[in-house]
Amino acid sequence: MPQKLIDQSSLGHWVAALIAEHKVYGVQAKADRFAFDALTEADDLRLDHDVTILPPKKYFHPPQEILLQFDREAMTFESVFHAEPFILLGVHPYDMAAISQLDKVFSMDHRDRHYLARREAATIVVCDVQTASPEVFAGCMGHATMEGQSGHDMLLTLLDDGRYLVDPVSAKGEALMGPLAHAPEADQAALQARKRVWDRNRRQLQKNKLKMKPSELPGLLAGSYDHPVWEERAELCYSCGSCNLVCPTCYCFDLRDELNWDLRTGRRLREWDGCMLRGFAAVAGGHNFRARRADRYRHRYFRKGKYTWEAYGEIACVGCGRCISACTANIANPVEVFNRLLEER
Repeated sequence: MPQKLIDQSSLGHWVAALIAEHKVYGVQAKADRFAFDALTEADDLRLDHDVTILPPKKYFHPPQEILLQFDREAMTFESVFHAEPFILLGVHPYDMAAISQLDKVFSMDHRDRHYLARREAATIVVCDVQTASPEVFAGCMGHATMEGQSGHDMLLTLLDDGRYLVDPVSAKGEALMGPLAHAPEADQAALQARKRVWDRNRRQLQKNKLKMKPSELPGLLAGSYDHPVWEERAELCYSCGSCNLVCPTCYCFDLRDELNWDLRTGRRLREWDGCMLRGFAAVAGGHNFRARRADRYRHRYFRKGKYTWEAYGEIACVGCGRCISACTANIANPVEVFNRLLEER
């Protein structure tokens, strides 16, 4: 697939053409923050963003979605699928790594057809990071660039000369290249320039410095179950679940049935849930497997750094830093916790 070079003006024309023909969600400024939202004007797209408030997982695993509709009297049950094609524009490499993790999770055992329908409908355009967020540590987790990663359809990289290198890596990505047919092809110098961007991002996306390899985390946590850090930090925890809500790899959900006023028809809903919430591990009969805040706090880190590794061979933290900035109690920095465990083991 030919890689192209385009200037800022050509980028704007290309994005405008995509908006005219497709449903496009892109990163936009929201006051002093950034968020993915429906894109209606090319000028609203911000590829220089540091990090979005919520990760792009919300388009595949929404905060709330209808799974089925039912009629009790007619005894009919109809699954609801959302498969309208759309383009997701401006995903950072660490968020793409998280989406790839969710792909694996929702494909294991009983395949989640609702998630997979949305995923199949998506065309994902990744953009290399241009501005490092204050809390990012994706470079420590191996997710600063797309080199060696997959799952996306196209990659945009802003080179030092102000041009973008457009790299379609799938049939879906190739299908978006029509308006760029006459753009010059990227030469070896441009590819070398992209490599320099990648090398720089691996260094710059380490605002928090993890003092170990991610692959060492499962073993470190295995010997740290009774470490005092869990009790100490949990003393300040509000159990608000903000760290769960903004995490790109959290996928836990709750199900509930909602009956309409006719007491006959209704729907089944899936909603985000989180292990830091007080009622997350509560079961029938009034028992709560993790009623204590310290138990919930510890579970979050064990789930990220040990349990998912044992389940499917990946650390469920990509280094986006959202949990750090979302936590008002200032206790959610994974790097601080992991580094302390390493120093005091």
